[in-house]
Parts: sequence; C-alpha cells; structure tokens
Amino acid sequence: MNLERVPNEEKLNLCRKYYLGGFAFLPFLWLVNVVWFFREAFVKPAYTEQLQIKTYVKRSALGLLLWVAVLTTWITIFQHFRAQWGEVADYLSFTIPLGIP
Repeated sequence: MNLERVPNEEKLNLCRKYYLGGFAFLPFLWLVNVVWFFREAFVKPAYTEQLQIKTYVKRSALGLLLWVAVLTTWITIFQHFRAQWGEVADYLSFTIPLGIP
C-alpha cells in the first residue's frame, strides 16, 4: 500500500489498528507500525491527524522495545537454567537436546 495515496483519516485509522493489534501478543505489528508510519509522523509537514499518528508510533516503538527486552531476558534465563530445571524445562521445550548437559 502506498501511503501517499491514502487520505490522512485513513492513515490514522490504519496506524491505530496496528497499534491496538500489537496488544494481541503480535509485536510484529508494532514494528510494522513504527517502520511504516515513521515518515508520516516525524518527517512530513504538519497536518491535523499527525499528532495522533506520532503518539501511536512512539507507543508502538516503546511497546516493541519492552517486548524485545522481556523476550530476550526470558530466552537468556531459559538457556542458562534449562539443564537445572530438569523435567519442567523439557516440557517447555519444543526440542529436547541430546547428550549430557
């Protein structure tokens, strides 16, 4: 979709949908929202809906960073303590590594 051809009200509506969709454990939508609407929010000349779009882009970026921090922390903790957690960690794993931990 070319955002140049879309009316400003429709841009705001689409930006809001991507922002709210990110709360459904879909942080990829926040990434798309930030990348897709960054120019509309911060580079283009001012227009009526731009302030709201800017707010959604900032919040999407913050949510994405928070999600990445939480996911990175969980992956690090799980990889570090997986062998110590024993059977519980095996139930959380999709693949069970072979060999001695």
